[in-house]
Amino acid sequence: MPSGRSIRAAALSAAALASGPLLRAQTIEDHIFMSKGSLCTGFVYGHDRWDEYWEGELLRENLNVGTVTTKTLGWMGTYGVTDRLNVIAMAPYVWTHPSGGVLKGQSGLQDLTVAAKWNALDVPFTSHGSLRTVAVVSAGIPLTDYVPDLLPLSIGINSKHVSTRLTLSFQAKNGIFVNATGAYTWRDNLTLDRPAYFTDGQQFLTDEVQLPDVVDYGFSAGYFSPRFHLPISFTQQITRGGGDIRRQDMPFPSNRMNASRLGAMAMYYLPMNRNLALKASGSRAVSGRNVGQSTLFTAGVMYTFKF
Repeated sequence: MPSGRSIRAAALSAAALASGPLLRAQTIEDHIFMSKGSLCTGFVYGHDRWDEYWEGELLRENLNVGTVTTKTLGWMGTYGVTDRLNVIAMAPYVWTHPSGGVLKGQSGLQDLTVAAKWNALDVPFTSHGSLRTVAVVSAGIPLTDYVPDLLPLSIGINSKHVSTRLTLSFQAKNGIFVNATGAYTWRDNLTLDRPAYFTDGQQFLTDEVQLPDVVDYGFSAGYFSPRFHLPISFTQQITRGGGDIRRQDMPFPSNRMNASRLGAMAMYYLPMNRNLALKASGSRAVSGRNVGQSTLFTAGVMYTFKF
């Protein structure tokens, strides 16, 4: 019954906001860069909710948890080391809450993620626009010793991870853009606070859980200008291994967790203060395996400092 968040959590799907022709919003997944000496920082609030989940491939409800709500308040900062190299840091505070049953929701700081984003190639492509290739290396580490095996109410998986990503983007001169992105994430083993566990039809007499790696890819298209950023997107997460949730059982951190999501975003750069921007987005899980059929909404505000 996981909420359908990726291993970075729902807060990380929120984009950073900035303003001005060279100081636009960017995330790990997109093709946008901060200019040299600029720092964009702020907060994004996320609200994720589901009342049905895929138990393996079976979509069902469970009155033992009812409707599961996950709220996040994520901090994000992006600094332009150069016009072609940015560093990104982010960390969310997460709350979970079930509407039914006896389980208690969890809350706390989740993981710190740090990334280096490099504009590896930026060249004209036909007379209509330019082609950009972006490479990203990121790493994450838990900030607190939260409980990872109380899914779907855990605030995360509590595992160190390293990820590499490649994004290919075409930006037309009229503002239309098309992006394709893909990543591979290696996850460290997880240590539980108990000497044994049962999953995937086997009993393991150890406190160490081997977590499968994760592949994700996505496509986005939309309009991009100094005042507006309006993309729509499709993303797919695939866990490379892991078993299904047993019938009438709780999820386990090493379960296979696949999810496909459709999303849209609107970002607006305020005319009275070009360093301030507002953003809102929404997405919906349209298919999955061992994840919740969740609906996620985010809203955020960011400010850009120019040094």
